[in-house]
Amino acid sequence: MDVAKAIKKRRSIRHFQSKPIPKDFEEKLIEALLWAPSAGNLQSRKFYLVKDKTVKEKLVNLALYQSFVLEAPLVIVACADSRIKRRYSQRGRNLYSICDTAVSIENLMLQATELGLGSCWVGSFDEDKIKEILTIPDYLKPIAVIPIGFLAEKPEAPPRAKKEEVIEYK
Repeated sequence: MDVAKAIKKRRSIRHFQSKPIPKDFEEKLIEALLWAPSAGNLQSRKFYLVKDKTVKEKLVNLALYQSFVLEAPLVIVACADSRIKRRYSQRGRNLYSICDTAVSIENLMLQATELGLGSCWVGSFDEDKIKEILTIPDYLKPIAVIPIGFLAEKPEAPPRAKKEEVIEYK
């Protein structure tokens, strides 16, 4: 699949089959995370891969009871690493580390799409409690919870803004 096709095919999937993700697919998802660009190549992000049902149940409760998180065979909690400030000061900690994490998530979602998997960026959750249950250190900030699995739905593409509304040439 070419990149443009994956971009247009990717959807936020909220229903998953119970089918496990093959190990080689999981490795490709990890590679996608690792190969994302980052500010100064500091790679200021960390990812927690969750497969344990009990932990996923806790994540559901902490993510406003979005039950589809439990349906996914794999849930990734993506965190920004604030230690980037050692090189880029407050802008690094407050922006670059989040951008680094976000671009990794996009790589992950496009790779998932290419593999025939679905994903969803979940941003609404209790950050402090997620840090507690996953024993995430203070220098890491959870940015997103991403359930991944084989699709049990195929939603249509939502409308997009017109090019003229978001692009301006100077």
